Amino acid sequence: MFIRQIIERISSGDIRIPAFQRGYVWEPEQAAFLLDSIYKGFPIGTVVLWQTDERLEFEKNLGSFVLPDPKKDYPVNYVLDGQQRLTSIFSVFQTELQPEDNQWTDIYFDLFSEESLQESVFKPLSEGEVDPERHFPVKTFYSPIEYRKACDGRPADQIVKLDSIQERFKEYDVQTQTFETDDRNKVAIVFERINRAGTELKVFELLSAWSWSDDFDLTEKFSDLQDDIEEHGYGDLSKEQDLQLRICAGVITEETSPEKIMSLSGEEIRNRFGEIRNGITGAIDFLKRELSVRHFAMLPFPGMLIPLSCFFSTDRDEGVRYEAHQREELIRWFWRTAFSRRYSSDVNSKQAADINEFNKLKNNPQYQVKQPAAELKVEFDKANFLASSANSKTLICMLAQKSPKSLISGAVIELDKVLKRGMKHEFHHIYPQRHLGVAGYDRRDINVLANICFLTRQDNNYIKAKAPSVYAKDMPAVSRSDYLERAIIPEDFDDDDYDKFRAARTEALIELAAELMS
Repeated sequence: MFIRQIIERISSGDIRIPAFQRGYVWEPEQAAFLLDSIYKGFPIGTVVLWQTDERLEFEKNLGSFVLPDPKKDYPVNYVLDGQQRLTSIFSVFQTELQPEDNQWTDIYFDLFSEESLQESVFKPLSEGEVDPERHFPVKTFYSPIEYRKACDGRPADQIVKLDSIQERFKEYDVQTQTFETDDRNKVAIVFERINRAGTELKVFELLSAWSWSDDFDLTEKFSDLQDDIEEHGYGDLSKEQDLQLRICAGVITEETSPEKIMSLSGEEIRNRFGEIRNGITGAIDFLKRELSVRHFAMLPFPGMLIPLSCFFSTDRDEGVRYEAHQREELIRWFWRTAFSRRYSSDVNSKQAADINEFNKLKNNPQYQVKQPAAELKVEFDKANFLASSANSKTLICMLAQKSPKSLISGAVIELDKVLKRGMKHEFHHIYPQRHLGVAGYDRRDINVLANICFLTRQDNNYIKAKAPSVYAKDMPAVSRSDYLERAIIPEDFDDDDYDKFRAARTEALIELAAELMS
């Protein structure tokens, strides 16, 4: 589309902003930079429109402008990608609509600035900053009368230059793609794929905006659920509304694909919301009680919560009571899923398979679940520790199983506090970083998972850069073996042979992983 077409189509109500889009957030400088790219003939990205015959119940203003209703019996075009760009272009050049507020800052071409590929020659200026001789109002480019007025009295060479600039804008093509469908399942897939590319489109916001029914408020229901989640100690999950929607889809349809999420009806959600609530809180309680996963941030893969929530979903107030065999099957599944990194790819189909198996287990307490393969894909001797990574979270969950104590003081590691946000201050190197650095080891070798354990901050501050042979002397002799066993550290760790220690601890962690998966 040419820019004039954009202005006309937005002014007529043809191009619109759906309510699930973010608001306009660009600063005036960003809009000016966009104009500079257009002026220099640079590409500004593709605008994606969704054309449909069905108007959405809720829509957003375009920046500060309330858009008129579109013509009847004509399809409308909702902006899926490119809202910030279109809003900037429209706000700069349109002259028909009045903004709801006066927050917009007009943009001017700086006639005296030197041409540069990097620096912008367009400036957002308040009224008091404008030098009429130097700054030309670009908002006049598509208004012939206003443009002539702004050119009056200027030197002939400036007018020639301005005519050339105006022509560049009139000839500039904004690349667009139009996706035509009334099938919201297809729209859901497009949204998901755009979201993967970094655009802020949230399925929860989409469903809230589409509003399933007048007597069902999705936002209100989920707001109530957040309180329950907070009370159960998984506060970070409250922010993951898309994950909670996937749980809804899992409970109701046994699948978690975008198509299934988009096919949910308000009546289904309303009728089964009690089951969903019990499923989530039951899964949280199980993770905390049976696996010491005290906080959502420590789940190796957040999607692991979905099959577990399906297992614990019920309309009974007392929740799902599980027997010993069911408990063992769920625990085995947890560890095999974590160690094999099962949910690192093809997640939707694997979740559907796990949900199906868990529903069979719920209905038959003696059912033998088709478990994931007992594969260990976490490389303890190579993967580096980063509290937010799945590998590191898996290690933390392993260490938590042993009720660890800090090596010097013997202080009990308070997992509730330590694991709340994956606090890096409580995870420390067994062979200190500075000690190994002096010995010539690379950071990648120092920070491997096999060199990490729980330590209180006080013990770590005491150890600092001491070699294990030095600080091990301060471990209470009577408790030394117990502390090391809880930390899964070899007894001879203090002979100051890092390579030998690294290999031995890796082997010990592998043995524990095999035990947990069996």
